[in-house]
Amino acid sequence: MLNEDDLIMVVKDDVVKQIDANRGEMNRTEFVNYLIQYQLKECFSQKEYVSREEFQQFTQQITELLHSFLQFFVSYGMALGKDSDSEDIQALGRLLESFHKADEESEES
Repeated sequence: MLNEDDLIMVVKDDVVKQIDANRGEMNRTEFVNYLIQYQLKECFSQKEYVSREEFQQFTQQITELLHSFLQFFVSYGMALGKDSDSEDIQALGRLLESFHKADEESEES
């Protein structure tokens, strides 16, 4: 019999068939309770941060992306026939070199 603390869950017939097919020797109530507890434990145990390796890989990929963009803009500016002595192009060139040096240093370590 049910007491005051028990609740009734209404589920479709196909769900009951799946429960029965997978519950083994547990009764339906035990199996459903197990599934709920397992799912809640999984949700709360998931990490909410990235590892050091994941972060380093991300920063390296972002640096490579910036490097590619800078290469494109420098070569695009030169292809348009702008004066290669332009301060903007020289500044981009220096920035490009600094990214390249940082990439080489990170690969060595």
